[in-house]
Parts: sequence; C-alpha cells; structure tokens
Amino acid sequence: MAFNMKNSISSLCNLVLFGTLATGASIPRYFQPSAFTRRQLDPTQVQQELGSQLSNTTSIFGPDDDRYPEATTRWNTFAVPKIQIVVEPGEESDVSTIVKYCNENSLEFLAVNRAHGASKGLRAFNGIQINLKNLRNIDIQPGGESAWFEGGVYDGPVMNYLWDQGYVTTTGSCDCVGMMGPGLGGGYNRHQGLHGMISDNILQLNLVLADGSTIRVNKDSHNDLLWAMKGAGHNFGIVTSFEMPLWPRGPDTWHYHNYVWKGDKLEDIFNALNVFHGNGSTPVGMAFNFGNFQMNTTISDKEPVIFWTFAYRGSAEEAESHLAPFNAIGAVYEESGDVPYPRISYAQGTNEDSTLCQDNIYRIPATTGLEVYNVTAERLIFDGFKRRAASNPALAAGGNILHEAYSDEAVLAHDPDDSAFPFRSDHLLMLFQTIVPDDDPSLAKDVQEWATEVRDQWNEGQPGRPIHAYVNYANGFEPLEQVYGHEPWRLERLRNLKAKYDPYNRFRFFNPIIQDKEV
Repeated sequence: MAFNMKNSISSLCNLVLFGTLATGASIPRYFQPSAFTRRQLDPTQVQQELGSQLSNTTSIFGPDDDRYPEATTRWNTFAVPKIQIVVEPGEESDVSTIVKYCNENSLEFLAVNRAHGASKGLRAFNGIQINLKNLRNIDIQPGGESAWFEGGVYDGPVMNYLWDQGYVTTTGSCDCVGMMGPGLGGGYNRHQGLHGMISDNILQLNLVLADGSTIRVNKDSHNDLLWAMKGAGHNFGIVTSFEMPLWPRGPDTWHYHNYVWKGDKLEDIFNALNVFHGNGSTPVGMAFNFGNFQMNTTISDKEPVIFWTFAYRGSAEEAESHLAPFNAIGAVYEESGDVPYPRISYAQGTNEDSTLCQDNIYRIPATTGLEVYNVTAERLIFDGFKRRAASNPALAAGGNILHEAYSDEAVLAHDPDDSAFPFRSDHLLMLFQTIVPDDDPSLAKDVQEWATEVRDQWNEGQPGRPIHAYVNYANGFEPLEQVYGHEPWRLERLRNLKAKYDPYNRFRFFNPIIQDKEV
C-alpha cells in the first residue's frame, strides 16, 4: 500500500520571501557554501555520506541504476522535475535524516509517493527525490475505531486490506492514487456523503518539517498547523504517518450502472443530472458518479460520446429507483451489476490497470469547481470537441473531459472555516485532461488552447460566481485565490503559518502558497 504524498515537497528558496529574519540574523547552514553543488551531485558520494545514517533497508541510487526509470516514473509528464538521485527510506525515521542531510548540503528535496502531481512548479525542481514507497504499514488500533497508516499507502491496497478486516475509511476514488496526497488538498471520496472529505478525517499526523525536525500534529499539539494541513498541507511538511477513523464496512455489495449516450442526448442527460444532484442534495448512498466526453470509435469516429457511471452504496433496487430518469434516456450501451466495495473501482474504470491510471502520459490539465451544470455550456464544450474530431482526429483521439460528482451531505455539515480546504460549495468537480500523443508533441499548443477554452466555458456558465480550482487538479497557472480561497483571511492565515513552519519556502513546488518567479 503506498501513499501519494502527491508531491508533499520542498526546496531552496529566496531568503526574503517572508521578512521573518531579523536584521543581522545568522544565515541557516543549509544556505551556506556546501561541499558540492547540484551540478556536482554524485550518487556514490551521497551513498557514502548519507547511507550510513539510514536504516539498512534504505536505497540510494542515480540515473545509471536499473531502478531509476521506475522510481522516477510519473503519472503525468506535463510537469517533470529533475531527479538527480533517488532515496527510498526503509523506515519512517529515515525521512528526517534525509531532509537534514539535504539542508546541510544545500540540496533541494522532493517527497513523492505515486507521483500524480501535475503542477507547473514541479518543473523547477532539481535535486533529491524522497520516494515513500516502502512506508506501507497499516496498524489498526485496539477497538477498531481508527488506524495508523504510513506515508506510503495508496488507495487500492488500503481499500482491500481494510475491507478484509471489516472496515472502510475515506480513501480516494482511484486505486492508483495515494491517500494523503489528495487528503492534504481536501480529498474527494466515495464515502464523503457519510463521513466527509479525507482531510475532514485526519486525526493526527507525524510530520517532518523543512528543517528536518519531527512533530506530531493533532488537536492538542500544533493545532494551528492541523488546520493548514487539511487543505494546503503540501506546503508545510512531509507526512510520514497519519491516523484516520475506521467504520464498519457496511453493505456487502455496491451497485453500479454505466451508460454510453450519443451527443443528441446531452440536454436530457444534464437536465436530469441537475435534478438528481439538487444543488448539493445528492442521495447519500449515491457515492460517486462521473462522466466523460471521449472518443469511442466503436460507436462513432465522427464525434465524441458521453460515458457516465454511477456507484451506489447499497442494493440494485434502491439504486435503480434513483436512476430511473437516466434509464429513460436511450443509451447506445449500458451495463450494471453488484460488487463488493473494493471492486467498485473496476466497475467504474478507476482501478490500477485502467486507462485512467496509466503512467508516463502527457496530459494537459485544466480544472474548475461548479455548483450546477450549465447545460448551454456543456453543449458548447461538446460541440467544440465534435469540431476537433472532424478537423483533427489525432487531437481529438486523446480527448477526455471529465465531470465528477459525489454525495455532499457530510461535507456540507462541516464548518467551512475549520480547515484550509476552501470550496465546500463545489458540488461538481471538472477536469480537462486531454492526452498529447507521443508521436506528435506539436499538438501540445492546440491541446492547451482547447483546455483554456473548455475551462472558460465552464466558468462563464456560472457568471458572478468566484472561480475555483481544486488544488489537487490545479496546473499552477491559477491565481492563489482560486486555489486557496477568496476570503482574504485564508491566505493571510496560510502565509503566517508558512512563515512559522517553513520560513525559507523549502516546500514550494506543488501549488505553493508563496510563489517564486514564473517558471
């Protein structure tokens, strides 16, 4: 099981970012001249100097090692960091030692797990990658009300393990993604109608700060930082382990129903979806539904189709009573069934072997959050896809325009001021993530223009509403207010906490609160 620290990350930065150093204060040692520079960084030297300080299950290697390609593989090649050396800690305590070593030698460090981050700031990284893949232990606490998870756990294995033990928790919706990466930015999930977002359920964390010190963060210790970790946590430290609540695993089976419609049904579909969601009142059991505009040449090579999938926590009879309006819309293909919870990702196409989870693909992202679907905007977006399918099939072939929706009851029940996650009114999560083909990188410019067009059409469909960008999907070009909240007090509080816990902005590569010059 492996945690997507979805790039809980860190790096060297400008000394004057916060003005927290008093005049004449000493310069931290990690900004003083070091024995070697990034250009001189050598795996053998790091192995000799750092290896003896770490557990004997830790690995240190560079680009010439056979393990390097897999260790540096990313889900999306939109923003690729420069990894000179990989360190894979064997024990939780190793992470602090690695960070201190990087600081002593003026080296940037980047903690990753499943490497799903796609923020442009990652392109600026150049240094040592701390891969948390070996930290995968799960310790269910006596009484079964909570469990401790090491920082390397990820969704699919966690779901399976807990289910076999009789439990569930708020894991994300894709089996290949880590728990705490999304969780540090909020974390939409199939159980949020009952239990809230992943971040809502963080009980406590063991954290390595930018200076290499270790702290435990909970409601009684560093409570101010706990607030920030729940929505902006990538900016503050490396989570080496965390405690989450557990619940009995619930019904033995979940029901799913998948549909494929042609474009002439679009208005019927989105009108039905708006009634179904009721502006935030989606039935609690209707855990997760999402749809794509995508090409399917077995149905049509002239225009995209509309694929939609629903997952219901309960029986087919209950689910289908909610889905009657969609059953009445003539689909060109549909399937349904009942499966144990860990298999619902297979039914919905979010399992590790699915197309969605494949690595080393150049996807250009754009995102926004909505309250309701604007049917006119969806028609414009679909027709724009259709035009591209006719004029440039190679461009359209990788098209993927994603619409996500979850039950929100427990999410809305939380006080929005109690965490750094700012956008609880976003009942719908939109993501453009079209693929640029390997054999034609020249299409990247056209895909970027398409991404901007679609994002703007979504936003223009809700005039007067502030623009929101979910931090875990943001590409790094968005203004800070769109990512961390439009209320001035939110950014002020985050900046003050940043000055306190990471005054030199070591954690600055994944949608940073404090931004350096454009990269």
